[in-house]
Amino acid sequence: MKMGFPRSFLWGISMAAFQYEMGISRESIDQNSDWYVWLHDKRNLESGAVSGDLPEDGPGYWDLYKEDHRRGEWLGLNAWRTSVEWSRIFPNPTFDVKVAVLEEEGNIIDVDIPEEILHELDKRANKEAVNHYKKIFKDLKNRGMKLILNIYHWPLPLWIHDPIKVRDSKLREGPKGWVDGRTVIEFAKFAAYVSWKFGEYIDMWSTMNEPNVVWRAYRGTGFPPNIRSMHGCEKAAKHLMEAHARAYDQIKRVLGKRTRVGVIYAVVPAEPIDESEENLYASWRANYEHTLWFFNAIIKGEHDNLGLGKNVQSRDDLRERADWIGINYYSRIVVEAEENGGYKILRNYGFRCKPGKNSRDGRPVSDIGWEAYPEGIVEAIQLLEKYNRPMAITENGVADKRDRIRPWLLVSTIHHLERKLKKGRNIFGYFHWSLLDNLEWYKGFRMRFGLFHVDMKSKKRTPRPSAYLYRDIIELNGIPEYLSEYIKYPNFLS
Repeated sequence: MKMGFPRSFLWGISMAAFQYEMGISRESIDQNSDWYVWLHDKRNLESGAVSGDLPEDGPGYWDLYKEDHRRGEWLGLNAWRTSVEWSRIFPNPTFDVKVAVLEEEGNIIDVDIPEEILHELDKRANKEAVNHYKKIFKDLKNRGMKLILNIYHWPLPLWIHDPIKVRDSKLREGPKGWVDGRTVIEFAKFAAYVSWKFGEYIDMWSTMNEPNVVWRAYRGTGFPPNIRSMHGCEKAAKHLMEAHARAYDQIKRVLGKRTRVGVIYAVVPAEPIDESEENLYASWRANYEHTLWFFNAIIKGEHDNLGLGKNVQSRDDLRERADWIGINYYSRIVVEAEENGGYKILRNYGFRCKPGKNSRDGRPVSDIGWEAYPEGIVEAIQLLEKYNRPMAITENGVADKRDRIRPWLLVSTIHHLERKLKKGRNIFGYFHWSLLDNLEWYKGFRMRFGLFHVDMKSKKRTPRPSAYLYRDIIELNGIPEYLSEYIKYPNFLS
């Protein structure tokens, strides 16, 4: 069978600097971020809140990037999505670089960063890191790759966020990261600087990856600072939204209005347990709270923080702040209505499964406990179609050390993606997570998402069978005939 992906379709991989970079040289190690200290914290280690795996033992992309780019060429990739580390470029505070901030009613609606400020920031930047990133980007461009740069993929500099102080003081002491409005201002500076220094190499920009995962750190998810504070969650959500908008503005001002700037979001479709009116409403509410309120704000200018219906504001400073949308899709949730008008997320579906067990629907579950549900990618796209923006699948993959689920899931997901393209949807790329096994945050190296297995001691990379499948799909720009059976649910996974 031959699938009809357009010639311009982007086939890529996604990676994050913190999860990939460290592992070989002393220069690769960045100790200046909240995530670095979080993974080394004695209390976290003793309690089992983190795995004990450390980023300095990672795959070593900082030193081996050329080898890994060659692996991307072998796959046939024409695109690559990556990030930069804020704490690596600015290990020391930039608060003293003063900028004009327009603030109204507690909202940060503009940050003025003229070129002389960029030169001041340049004096404080780690030039070795900046120049090394330039080498990495130039190497990708020399190999014919379209490059998407995501500016923020979770770690914050310690001078912005000390997660141990925040945790131990229950948010009374800081620096407090996204709970503090000044982080919005500092992020605007960082976005302006990064676009100024790297603009010649980058084809498309994302301000941040999965802000909805970041603010949930204040709901006790295991991410730093791992405390339960609805106040912290609301503050972080608002500031992340403002930070996206202010970063969008800075990139446009530095590089021009035609620069394509978007945001990458974790889209988790919520399905009702049945078609009853109350459960259909529960699924709508879950989708609104998880996803739609954010895009209503950054596209329509309708600010309803966390979808809670509190003080909905019309904000021109948020409106039309996304030229494209990146969808990170891994699985779904299934919800059931509660008597109070809320909903509960049901166990043994979607993200709430047990590794090694099938889901309640009889579907395979990944090593991390996520149900393999390829058709959900259609639902993820449908949730965001109404915003009329070009979309890409910027992450999709599975933790599967034996490569048992990944081949079927890869083929089936791409098949469902092709169905949406046939209906005229503006989907311009698919980026697999990920090229290599890497550090899966607090879960460590046990969760193997790579098309290539990585021995974290020797750093040897070995292609898994699914790497060959992805290579064949890219070469044909569609699913080869010999893989057509993988579209169906395979009996061996039952």
